[in-house]
Amino acid sequence: MAMALTCHQLGLKAQVFEAVSEIKPLGVGINLQPNAVRELIDLGLEGLLADIGIQAEEWALFTKSGELVWAEPRGLNAGYHWPQYSVHRGYLLMGLLAAVKNRLGSDAVVTDARLTGYKNIENGVAAEFTSLDGSTHWVNGDLLIGADGIHSQVRKQMHPNQGQPNWGGAVMWRGISEGLPTRTQNSFVLMGSMEQRFVCYPISKPDPKTGLSRINWIAELTLPTHESATQSDWNSAAEIEDFISPFNHWQFDWLDVPALIKSADAVYEYPMVDRDPVDHWVEGPVVLIGDAAHAMYPVGSNGASQGIVDARVLGAKLKALGLTTDALLAYQSSVLPAVNELVLRNRGAGPIGILGVIEARGPFQSIDEVISPDEIRDFMSAYKEAAGFALSTLNTSPKTIED
Repeated sequence: MAMALTCHQLGLKAQVFEAVSEIKPLGVGINLQPNAVRELIDLGLEGLLADIGIQAEEWALFTKSGELVWAEPRGLNAGYHWPQYSVHRGYLLMGLLAAVKNRLGSDAVVTDARLTGYKNIENGVAAEFTSLDGSTHWVNGDLLIGADGIHSQVRKQMHPNQGQPNWGGAVMWRGISEGLPTRTQNSFVLMGSMEQRFVCYPISKPDPKTGLSRINWIAELTLPTHESATQSDWNSAAEIEDFISPFNHWQFDWLDVPALIKSADAVYEYPMVDRDPVDHWVEGPVVLIGDAAHAMYPVGSNGASQGIVDARVLGAKLKALGLTTDALLAYQSSVLPAVNELVLRNRGAGPIGILGVIEARGPFQSIDEVISPDEIRDFMSAYKEAAGFALSTLNTSPKTIED
């Protein structure tokens, strides 16, 4: 959707082909980092973000015993020129979909059209789409942009020997519950160890009558084996009894983890998977963006953000070089090296990796015995730089697509 809106901004005709027959607001919470929020604001979507989301104020890390390891301001509180937003992924998708239909026309999004192959033709590319009834049709265009996720058919044809996504040994269970915000009105709280973690953050403003917000939470366990290890379906339903036992004693004055989990209406299971980096995202007039290009472990709150940034960088190259393979290669050259490094950094637990550093230094009575605030700050700063949202770099960089 971000790519389609970018094409519209550039005066390019575009169509989005979607596999499902009906687009629904599926998923749970995600965070949009300031680098992605900047791009959405430049697309005129500031009102949408304010309507559906809440601005992040803090990122806080705790041990499994509830001791604070690190807390830092986020978004505007940290000095960024743009906020960081916590939103419901489905609401964001539906808002972007409405914007696409409004700006590009109702025929800009074609449903029940799963891409099953492509081939180069004279002056462009032909893509084959298959409907649920088994019928197929071909569509010709100047370029084909594969934004079709971790199970991308475009990537599969471009890199036919990659196989299934890689499972890192962790399984996540996700849900949304009503609860009181923790610490600030919108703190992103992560607690635990490298083997067992819990994350929670609000994705709505507090109700003026009850003070309750919709709290997005993630419970994560590292397991020797799991039946969902080869899957990556965000909408796979699960039972609370499948995973809550190790979290039952995580009850603190400021956060009752089992109570929050038990109050969810629905829980979804997702194995932590990624894909090995590849050396190219371009094949003639065909290019990959988002998870199709660089599916990564969701440990740094930047998977969705990077997909949005991809679309904008690609748009800038199309503006400069036209609907050409040169534009696609320029995008690849600009983004691929750093993002491939980020995929591997996230595989090493991303910013959460500081917990591994602390654990390796043995038992302690206080965090200060094993690590200094300066070391933690440097660790976090290195991740932000790698992920493209270092404060000084982002605040001083020009617009991705100039007016």
